[in-house]
Amino acid sequence: MRFDLADIKAFVTVAKLGSFTAAAAEMHVSQPALSRRIEKLETALNTRLLKRTTRKVDLTPVGMEFNRRATELLHNFDEALLGISDVARNVSGEVSISCMPSASRFFLPRILRDYHERYPGITVRVVDQGATDAIAAVKRREVDFAFNHLEVPDPELTFMLVLQERLVLACQPSHPLARKKSVKWAELGAYDYMTVTKASSNRLLIDLALATVPNKPRAFCEAQHVSTLVAFVEAGIGIAAVPNMCMPIGNHPSLVSVPLTNPMISRKVGLIRRTGSRLSTAAQKLYDEILKVKHTLR
Repeated sequence: MRFDLADIKAFVTVAKLGSFTAAAAEMHVSQPALSRRIEKLETALNTRLLKRTTRKVDLTPVGMEFNRRATELLHNFDEALLGISDVARNVSGEVSISCMPSASRFFLPRILRDYHERYPGITVRVVDQGATDAIAAVKRREVDFAFNHLEVPDPELTFMLVLQERLVLACQPSHPLARKKSVKWAELGAYDYMTVTKASSNRLLIDLALATVPNKPRAFCEAQHVSTLVAFVEAGIGIAAVPNMCMPIGNHPSLVSVPLTNPMISRKVGLIRRTGSRLSTAAQKLYDEILKVKHTLR
């Protein structure tokens, strides 16, 4: 049989994405070149693996079984390569992840530094996105997995909890509330309060939690992104309630975070992947590295 590993990878990629166009883009080859690899594989095996239509690509019964075994073969091969430190440094590939901006700034740098040191040939593409866009990117297979919060369970997605993050008050060190051990939500109404727009999942979380709270704060300013709110607070425009990870770590000259209570509002943050899907070995190793740090998070 005259076919090689590249031919098998081409078939598995087409089977995974269900499209020659998408598979060619992911493998960085032309579509005709990809088609030739599939034809070469089918000729060598003397059987049809794919059913091509004008709208999509399906697997034949033989193709389904071959895909299962080929995927396992490639996974074991990649696992063997990445398990040998001298070889792993020369392994190439790409991992794409969606990550909420606050997490990108908070702890992803240390993970990527260690990951790159072990696998310098693997490119990690990080897409900064909010929850809604991240979920869509995972479903469309634009990224391998996402680090974000998933407020509503979805059978198409598997969510692995990394941390439960509470909302805190962001204010300047000179603000009257900055020296308090905790602040009630009802206390915020006496000051210039800012929040995110209703398009944000954080806003929905806050509105639902404060639905029955008397004297809830009324915002004089709304911003689309939490990072914008933090910048406004730092500039002295007002105060805001933001996720804890959005605040600077340690002492900061112009920003202070104070726990918010009555009620205490938190969100679950974790890893999101397609249910039943198998990550590439390179993506799985990065996924596992992120899970390892969950006990070190504040």
